[in-house]
Amino acid sequence: MRKQEHMQSLKQNARIINGLLGLTFVTMIAAQFLIFVYVPTEQTMGVAQRIFYFHVPLGWNAFLAFAVVFVCSILYLLRRDKKWDRLARSSAEIGLIFTTLVLIAGTIWDKPAWGTWWTWDPRLTTTLILWFIYLAYHLVSVYATEESQGARYAAVVGIIGFLDVPIVALAIVLWPTQHPSPIIFEGGLTGSMMLTLMVSIVAFTLLYASLLILRTSLRHDADEIKKLKQYMDERN
Repeated sequence: MRKQEHMQSLKQNARIINGLLGLTFVTMIAAQFLIFVYVPTEQTMGVAQRIFYFHVPLGWNAFLAFAVVFVCSILYLLRRDKKWDRLARSSAEIGLIFTTLVLIAGTIWDKPAWGTWWTWDPRLTTTLILWFIYLAYHLVSVYATEESQGARYAAVVGIIGFLDVPIVALAIVLWPTQHPSPIIFEGGLTGSMMLTLMVSIVAFTLLYASLLILRTSLRHDADEIKKLKQYMDERN
């Protein structure tokens, strides 16, 4: 009976994941159509401005990923339940990938906009610091001598490191430089541009959610296999 309930749960989870992946695929295709076909080319920056529709959603989801790390790290330290550590680590990995892509997209956009691949602009610099923080998070969680110790240390890094997220978000307000101001909140986008941006944000958010569920599930399965292996070793 218990095995049957477990199989039903697995099937239900598989349906949810497949549905989420399908929705992610559809919205991502719609976003690409809007970005490369529908939305008009911006007059000042030209074709290079289309990077904006990737750059902003990637940045938003990096912040979301690290917010999940922050919350789950607190819950892990309070409850010492490994499921929160799995969720935090999985989200941190995805956030690190998204931050990497944000930096790459930013440098590609910088070249035609500012004439250089990199400048120590406050937004860029604080984003790079954020990348190093969560790289450290990953290294601490992987290379700790004991798994529980690595989980605790990583949780502390995840909580403290999140303090850089609002600094990155407010950098262009606190230290105005050549980086564009938050035009989304200033009415600087036309209707078609705003539609394209919103669809792209939804698509990348669904992608983040899909990756988070899959990566957390893989971690759970790896832990179960490890437990089974330890059990077999003890029996032998």
